[in-house]
Amino acid sequence: MTRTDGEGEEMLRTPVSERRLVILEWLKDPVAHFPRRRRADPVEDGVSADAVAERLGVSRAVAETHLGLLADLGLLRAKRMGRRLYYRRDEVRIAEVARMFEKGW
Repeated sequence: MTRTDGEGEEMLRTPVSERRLVILEWLKDPVAHFPRRRRADPVEDGVSADAVAERLGVSRAVAETHLGLLADLGLLRAKRMGRRLYYRRDEVRIAEVARMFEKGW
């Protein structure tokens, strides 16, 4: 798998990265961080990988990798609309993970 963003294999091995934390932060308030798209409400439906890629300044494939890992961890929910996936935070799961870390997990 070829990477063009300089992260290489490290991106796949590390569940937490600065970019993923930034994405989670942006998705707390998607209206403030992403332009509204014609077909999707950023709060209800989520944000596309294209929008995240544009905001991060990376390719869509790199953004999809970040978003996919966050979704696999359960921190994001993915919703298919047409041919695209839209991602939004799973606040319940994020709270569960935060509680685990608070307990010293």
